[in-house]
Amino acid sequence: LNAQQQAAAGAVEGPVLLLAVPGSGKTTVLVTRLGYLVQCCNVRPEEILTMTYTVAATRDMRNRFSSLFGEELGSRMEFRTINGVSARIIRAYEQRMGRTAFSLLSSEAEQTALLRVLYFRCKGEYPTDAELKQARTLIAYAKNQMLGKEELDLLWKELDCFPALYRAYQQALRNARQMDYDDQMVYAAQILRQHGDILAYFQDKYRYLCVDEAQDTSKIQHAILRLLAARSRNLFMVGDEDQSIYGFRAAWPQALLEFEQNWPGARVLLMETNYRSTGAIVSRADTFIRGN
Repeated sequence: LNAQQQAAAGAVEGPVLLLAVPGSGKTTVLVTRLGYLVQCCNVRPEEILTMTYTVAATRDMRNRFSSLFGEELGSRMEFRTINGVSARIIRAYEQRMGRTAFSLLSSEAEQTALLRVLYFRCKGEYPTDAELKQARTLIAYAKNQMLGKEELDLLWKELDCFPALYRAYQQALRNARQMDYDDQMVYAAQILRQHGDILAYFQDKYRYLCVDEAQDTSKIQHAILRLLAARSRNLFMVGDEDQSIYGFRAAWPQALLEFEQNWPGARVLLMETNYRSTGAIVSRADTFIRGN
């Protein structure tokens, strides 16, 4: 590791934001840091929760960790998406409260069919495929951005019938006792806020939280992370606001810029050397980003 990478891998206590340029070895540093926590700092693998943006990325990170530190240790580490963590919170709620949560509407085809019917009821005509796709995107955006009624009503500019469509969609899900993937996070955040015993359970269980691709994390996801890390304050986030390309999916890179404000006493570390690209690419990209 270079000096910046080594400093990041050794940063284990308190809130830490690692701003890493493309090709700077962030996955290597994240995996090395996990090994350092377990093998040098006497942290139990089960106390560490590592989260990233996609299921494929969680598998890749687990494989990278296991290749360095062994399959046995790798099997004890938790690598999940924030959606996956939310599902666990909901299951814990079911067990504690003796209730059955809403079932997951996991089929995009079923969601699209429901929206087509509701769109017709709202507007009196059937939507185009483009309008259906836009409706699904706006629904996810509204939930991930934690929009209130007034903010939600402004989205008619994107799709003229959207506010009514959104409310009809949510009512239809409730009537069928269903939730979609984004509802998982909404309900998980509500559970953590309203049930202190469940929040305490997960805070005790995960004393160290690591987040990769933090620039792609949404407002509702940051809210869940803040709740989980509130007690230990051991939150390690890796990202780069200049690499955020998922604004349409409600990514909230501003949270990186506000990290020190939201986490008093936080450290911000840098990894600035790009090992992946040639000098010409780095130079031109740097010139472009300076104008951003």
